[in-house]
Amino acid sequence: MIPEIRKILYATDLSKNSSYAFLYTIDMAKRHDARIVILHAVEPIRPYLYSEGGVGVYDLLEREKENQRKTDTEEIKNRLQGFCRKAESQIGSPCVDYVSKILVPIGYPVEEILKVADEEGCDAIVLGTHGKGILKQTFLGSVAGSVLHRTRKPVFIIPLPSEKTTFELDSL
Repeated sequence: MIPEIRKILYATDLSKNSSYAFLYTIDMAKRHDARIVILHAVEPIRPYLYSEGGVGVYDLLEREKENQRKTDTEEIKNRLQGFCRKAESQIGSPCVDYVSKILVPIGYPVEEILKVADEEGCDAIVLGTHGKGILKQTFLGSVAGSVLHRTRKPVFIIPLPSEKTTFELDSL
């Protein structure tokens, strides 16, 4: 027997490819009466080299980085909510009815996708992918490929179609 899909993790890098995959995520949620957890992982900032004796400078820069992260996180959440509203023109029903959470953690995408999928009890993972030439191999060799090989959950990898679609989210 195939397990029920009650919660779907939709991981996005905010690209056109991942926005197209969102339509599949919404469709899957509608068909299974499931909820969606949207995830966008922000890679951590590498530490700066500080001048000698700059303990005070270090603390100030750390606070500044933390404030910037909070600002970035809020901006990304707003963009994701706009992304969801724009999808409603294609799906017909309110997107917010299907989205249970929007998460924007600081961390490496593969690790965050796997962690959130487990912590949130997601039954499936949906990712968008580049669908052409070397980029296809590169992307599948990185985030999508790593997630696919490291999880026991179903992973849906949605390529961007070669033809133009009626759903465009380039402004995100």
